[in-house]
Amino acid sequence: MSDTDSFIEEVTEEVRRDRLFAMMRKYGWIAIVAIALIVGGAAWKEYSKAQRETAAQALGDAITGALQADGAEARAAALEGISTEAASEAAVVDFLRAAALAEDDRAEQAVEVLDGISLNGDLPLIYRNIAAFKALTLKAPTADADELRTGFAALATPGSPIRLLAEEQLALLDIRSGEPQAAIDRLQAILDDAEVTADLQQRATQVIVALGGEPASRDTGSQG
Repeated sequence: MSDTDSFIEEVTEEVRRDRLFAMMRKYGWIAIVAIALIVGGAAWKEYSKAQRETAAQALGDAITGALQADGAEARAAALEGISTEAASEAAVVDFLRAAALAEDDRAEQAVEVLDGISLNGDLPLIYRNIAAFKALTLKAPTADADELRTGFAALATPGSPIRLLAEEQLALLDIRSGEPQAAIDRLQAILDDAEVTADLQQRATQVIVALGGEPASRDTGSQG
């Protein structure tokens, strides 16, 4: 490399360095702000996480204390006094309160609490469906069979997370209406379903046998 080339390269490098320093003087505050935001964001994230954990622990302690109250009436009252922020937290407390009310022979009040959960559009579908299902089972001893059938049929639609449990209740309504064969057919369909759980499978089998039917396994049905 000639002396001229070396000189030009040095000058070019100096110019670049001067430009860099000039840019840093002009725009350096942006980098400082960006770093502050990153550090501040991380700190806020940790603070928020700690706050959520503290709130969750406080809610858990409050629920535990309420459930330790002596008697269903006292438990229901203690649970009613718990304050929550998120809809899901309120739903959990309300599920427990409805159970306490039902245990205290206040089924109508329990149904009102459960209806409130089932109609809350801010909650996931599983919460709402379970609440509707529990409300229907609490009303079952006194409600009209057609009303119950309509309610359980709505929960037995494809995509419902408690579809098979609703089908089981519809089978019980078939029995209540004096239609044992319809109940057997419905229960057999439950047994044939790939999503049937072991407990539900056992219950369905027992009811089919009690009705004088003969449950068929999925393997037997597919071979036929």
